Amino acid sequence: MSGAILPEVRGRLTPDRRLDDLTWLRVGGAADWLFQPADQDDLCDFLSGLSPATDIFPIGVGSNLIVRDGGVRAVVIRLGRGFNTIEIADGRVRAGAAALDAHVARKAAAAGLDLTFLRTIPGAIGGAVAMNAGCYGTYMADVVDRVDIVTRQGVRQSLPREALGFAYRQSALPAGAVVTGVEFAAPPGDPAMLEARMEEQLAKRDATQPTRERTAGSTFRNPAGFSSTGRADDSHDLKAWKVIDDAGMRGARLGGAQMSEKHPNFLINTGGATAADLENLGEEVRKRVFQNSGLTLEWEVMRVGEPAPSENKSGPEN
Repeated sequence: MSGAILPEVRGRLTPDRRLDDLTWLRVGGAADWLFQPADQDDLCDFLSGLSPATDIFPIGVGSNLIVRDGGVRAVVIRLGRGFNTIEIADGRVRAGAAALDAHVARKAAAAGLDLTFLRTIPGAIGGAVAMNAGCYGTYMADVVDRVDIVTRQGVRQSLPREALGFAYRQSALPAGAVVTGVEFAAPPGDPAMLEARMEEQLAKRDATQPTRERTAGSTFRNPAGFSSTGRADDSHDLKAWKVIDDAGMRGARLGGAQMSEKHPNFLINTGGATAADLENLGEEVRKRVFQNSGLTLEWEVMRVGEPAPSENKSGPEN
């Protein structure tokens, strides 16, 4: 498809663009095209002029993504500087889809608005909406008021929270839609207290998660269908890390991929891993967990694209 005639753009349109350097796991083949729109008008014009037969795939900062080694047969759309503004007025926070979750949390806290749960969530706001990201008992569904999108046909729409179909780790955005911005109705709070809470959350994260490694955050959804509340009475019986640990897969390896010793629900590229190493190790974890507990883990990390013609199918090392 890289030889196809595509609409003219003011941003950047690159054929056969490898995506490994755009994901936190640093793996993956090339997209047929990578489109980085200059602004919302550029995005609208491109999508309205793009053949309906051409697939698109929006990505953020690649924090929750495995791109398979054979690449992606689509136009990958990555929003950048034209979509990363953060504005606060009248008790509301408006953030572009490319704004980092942590930056939104910090700016909101400084203005006395509580989006502190976002401080430790890797990635950008657009992906957080799509996945209904959450932790410490709060989800995007709890604080989102409206979401701005551009449809696959290039039309701008503003959707109320009720239209987004939020559920555990998912939303019901229209097919082919690109999130461009979000408006939050955040509860008020004392800026100093909010900042202290975020520092405490960061310290807890760094103590329990492999934050210095190449990971994509939590690999699998919690079987119980809820995220960590951070409270003293929080049950660990059906946490993904616990059932993985119980299945003996803490530290398991396959090629350059490893389930973290520190937190067994984190999949790590220890150096030189392929996307196949990572995905195959994850599938082995799912198999072992099912054999041990009868539970079927669901991937939280998104996997896209095609496998390479030949992939390593050997078993993991424990």
